This record gives sequence, C-alpha cells and structure tokens, in this order.
Amino acid sequence: MSMNATGGEGTFADLGLRAELLDVLSALGYEEPTPIQWEAIPPLVQGRDLLGQAATGTGKTAAFALPMLQRMSRPGDGAGPVTLVLVPTRELAIQVSEAFHRYGRALGARVLPIYGGAPIGRQLQALKRGVDVVVATPGRALDHIGRGTLDLEGLRTVVLDEADEMLDMGFADDIEAILAATPESRQTVLFSATLPPRIDGIARRHLNDPVRIEMGHAAAEGRQTTPLVEQSAYLVARAHKPAALGRLLDIEAPTAAIIFCRTREEVDQLTETMNGRGHRAEALHGGMEQEQRDRVMSRLRAGTADLLIATDVAARGLDVEQLTHVVNYNVPSAPEAYVHRIGRVGRAGREGVALTLVEPREHRMLKAIERVTRQRIPVERLPTVADLQARRMELTRAALEECLLQDDLEPFHAVVESLTDEFDLMEVALAAVKLAHEASGATLDEQEIPEITVRPVDKRRGQREAAPDGERSHRAPAGGMERLFFSLGRSAGIRPQDLVGAIAGESSLSGRDIGAIEIAERFSLVEVPQAAANEVIDALRRSTIKGRRPNVRRERDPRGRRQR
Repeated sequence: MSMNATGGEGTFADLGLRAELLDVLSALGYEEPTPIQWEAIPPLVQGRDLLGQAATGTGKTAAFALPMLQRMSRPGDGAGPVTLVLVPTRELAIQVSEAFHRYGRALGARVLPIYGGAPIGRQLQALKRGVDVVVATPGRALDHIGRGTLDLEGLRTVVLDEADEMLDMGFADDIEAILAATPESRQTVLFSATLPPRIDGIARRHLNDPVRIEMGHAAAEGRQTTPLVEQSAYLVARAHKPAALGRLLDIEAPTAAIIFCRTREEVDQLTETMNGRGHRAEALHGGMEQEQRDRVMSRLRAGTADLLIATDVAARGLDVEQLTHVVNYNVPSAPEAYVHRIGRVGRAGREGVALTLVEPREHRMLKAIERVTRQRIPVERLPTVADLQARRMELTRAALEECLLQDDLEPFHAVVESLTDEFDLMEVALAAVKLAHEASGATLDEQEIPEITVRPVDKRRGQREAAPDGERSHRAPAGGMERLFFSLGRSAGIRPQDLVGAIAGESSLSGRDIGAIEIAERFSLVEVPQAAANEVIDALRRSTIKGRRPNVRRERDPRGRRQR
C-alpha cells in the first residue's frame, strides 16, 4: 500500500483519537493534523507497519506518538515498555520523550529517555519501577539489553526515527541487534528524511507489508509554483529564535508582517515576547472568537499593529494589502504550506519578502521545499550586533534628513545659537544626533546570537569529508568552532561516523552541529562549537569509542599553545 501525503483538511477528532488525547491537543493549541499525521495515524492505530519519508518539522513525532498512546490499553500497569523509540541523538531522545509525556499525561503514560551522558543509576531505577515508553539512542539501548535491565518481552511497537541519520552515525549494527532482541510480532515503524538503498534494505528485512508515505512527491512533479517573493532562510538554534526574529524585524523594518507559528500556545508566547521587545504584535488563532479576530484585523489594517502572529488555520483566506513580509517562525510542516504562506505577499504583483527561521534539525525540510518549489532558498548569515547598530544609525540619519526637509526648525534656533557660544557647532550637532538616536530606542543591550553552519556531507557515504590519513591540517577552525584532539585514529579502526556517533550520543550536540573531521594514524581532530567544547571533553572522557577510552582535549597549535 502506498500513500502520497499532499494535504487534506480535517480535525484530530476525525482521526478517531480518544477523548483524553483530543483534550490534550486542544489545550496545547494544535488546531489540525499536518499532512503526515493525517496519513500516518489511522494505519498506525490499526497496528500496520509503516515506512515514512519525512523530515523534521513535518509533525512526525505526533504522527507516531499519538497512535502509540491510543493503542495503550492501560498505561502504568506493566513492567516493561510496550513502545521503544530509537533516535540518533541525546537531543532528539529528550524532545521525543517530552512529546510523549505531554500527549500522554492524562493517560498516566510512563515515559523514560535513555541516552549516554546521563546517570545510568536513575535509568535503572525507572526501568525497575516500570515504564510504558522508552526513547533511546541505539548504543545506550543495547547497553541496557546486554545488562538485562531493558525487558522487551512485552514490546508491541518499535519506532526508528530519523533512520538515515542513525545509519550515517554508524548505528547500523546496533539497530540490527536491537531489532533481533524484540518480539517478531511487533509493529515496526520507520521514519527517514531520505530513502537510500540501506534504508530500503532495513525495511525489507524488518517491516511486514508496510504502508508507505512519501511527503510532497505530487508537488515535486511540477504542479506547485511559488510567487515571485524574495526568499531567504536563517539557521538559528531554538533558544535564540525570539532574539533572531526581533533582530530580523529591526533590520527589515516591515510595514506589516505575518509570522506563522505551529500552535496557538506558540502564537500567544511569541506575541507576548515581541510586544515586550517594543513591537506592536497581535495574535490570531483558532481559539479566538470572531469578534476578537475582527478587532485584530482592524488594528492591522489601520496601522496600529505591525505584526500579526498566526497559525495556518487562522490565516486561511487572509488578504491584507499592507503586508510586506512573511516570516516562518518554524519550517512549515509541508512544502505546500510554505507556498501558501509566502503567497500572502506575492499577490497582484505586490513585492514581498519571505524569511524562514530554520533550526539545525529542520535543514532537510528546507531542502525538501526547494525540491518542490524548484527554487533555491539561500541560507543567509544572521545580522550581527554591528549590523543592527548600523541599521539603526541609518534609520536615525533618515529621520533627521526628513526633519531637515519638512519641519519648521526656527523655534530651536535660539537653543543652538546659545550653545555655539560655548561649543563648536559640530559638537552641538553630534550631541543632538546622539539624543535622537537614543530616543529611537537604539540603545538596546544586544548580545551576539551564535552562528550555526551546516557542514558539507559526502553524498556517496553520507559522512563528512575527512583529510587524507596521516595529514594534519593547521588551518584555523571555522568561525565559532573549536578543534578537539582525540587520541584514537586509523590504527584503532576509527571512522568519521564513530566520532560523530560518540559525540552526539554522549553530549547535547546533534550530528549536524559537528564540523570538519580529520583522521590520522594515531589521532583524530574534530571541530565542535566553541560553547560546547568543555561539555564534549567531559562527556567523552567518561565513555568509550570502539571499546577504548580516548584522551580528549583541545588541540594545541603548531607552536604548542592551546587554541583560544
């Protein structure tokens, strides 16, 4: 059976979910299923195996979490888990377990994340008390299976989330060993952003007559076009997105902008944050009465509000002539949604700008949108504090120029004349400009937002390029990165995916955060973000790679000094 998820309107109630789950989704502000949720939830509730091609940002976590919770007859009763979710990184293990906990709280579902770098004692205690859902990185799951502390006898479902990423990180053997330890009668669910032959091989060996869902392919055949809108994207960590949005709005200075969020809760939080930064923001979502919606739209059209922060559902049919900018606060859940969103400023020949904030894990979804729209979305550098200051100075100059051209300045002549008796005319002008600049709110204390880059990948192997064995480069690390020295190299059988898997499994970094890797005969060099260097060093000193404990430290430069 094969499905092509291209959309379709409906509600979560239409999917037949139990009342406890519908209440939770409503409270969280989820207004309608994303395309992958609409296609995946019914067969998963029926117990079918499923092979889904979907990137982060499509809503796939809820697509498998909700059916798993729906199928739990009496959560909290058994000792061993009924659902095991395997993920490539510690970061994703935390995110998925938090999602299961949010959705399943009313059901009393017990959820446990298992990953490296966390106290194993707590994990052992929780497993002993009993859990319903385990979300684990492959290495730590296999460790518990070997210890006999992870009982899979009652397991009903295994989910492989971001399977291609797990294979790229060298977890193929671990996955095979884990699946071999699970009941043959289990339901198996596999999600992957891409479907290379290796993924297809796993599906053939371990999935039984699976439902296939491939996101966006109908649109990719050319039936989707995008309006002529200036498009750009910015890579931003989740924690820095509000600050990044504020900075982009300060730089762009839109006449009016619509900012799309995924949920009502996110709309309300972001509206409060933007108003706190001095913007005039209004919220628009499905939880509002029609009278409230009308008031919001009146303020936007009258110019007393310049930001409209909305969900897709609430913005349907919206056409505001003043709109100059569309901002995707998250990468949309489907390429088609991106086209609809940016079309708000591409109508009737109007020019517009579309900006998209991309978390590192959403980068693949951005590439999927490019394939569907057949347009490149350039990833730009986020404006720096210096860029922002320059822009604010430019606005101050423009305001002064307008004042000189249009205003009656005679009442202030006496003030300037009296000051020039004591000060130079240029000094008086500089002081006036300083006061005007500060009065415009241009003295905000801005902190730099860490720059994130996506490293090139060797498409033949799905791994980052490494320097030839035996060569040690003394070039400076990429901006914002620091090079770490590992005392294991080619002689220990170390490969790039071994280093990526170890770092991602034991620290908060994901594979996408790791930079260039160089492997020599007896050592390796790995670039990591400077802010995470100490965390990686501490985590890796307590772990093993290929059964050996590495010596990990900051690399010394050719003159023997540590990098700064």
